[in-house]
Amino acid sequence: MKKIVVLMLFVITFSNCSENNDEMDVIEVRIENEENNLNEENTTNEPTLIMGDFIDGAHPTSGKASVNSEKSVLSFSNFKTDSGPKLLVYLTTDVNASEYIDLGDLKGISGDFTYNIPKNTDISKYNIVNIWCVDFSVSFGTAVLK
Repeated sequence: MKKIVVLMLFVITFSNCSENNDEMDVIEVRIENEENNLNEENTTNEPTLIMGDFIDGAHPTSGKASVNSEKSVLSFSNFKTDSGPKLLVYLTTDVNASEYIDLGDLKGISGDFTYNIPKNTDISKYNIVNIWCVDFSVSFGTAVLK
């Protein structure tokens, strides 16, 4: 960033003094290259988050689900659903929970919560967060992780 500022100051300072437009073109190209390099560095160093919004199932459910870059923690933010008997958090392959990984009891019906994801869990396969009611075999709500 400092390089860009210094180069821009250089360009501004000498643009009125220079009679050779070719030199200016070279300086502008250098500035553009520096900006492109900085943009490339920023995009490659940022962690990729996997997330999805909760949608209603058998009960109104809302909020956001996200997985950290290490794929070890599932987080709920602004989560809200109805109360029910024996609600569990599953990572599933489909809404009906045909195949699932049990992350444990739902920690609350409103708020922000985290759940540990077992090692070697394939998030591309188990990409649906499912609030599952065991007693009635029904999904209260789901979030597709993308």
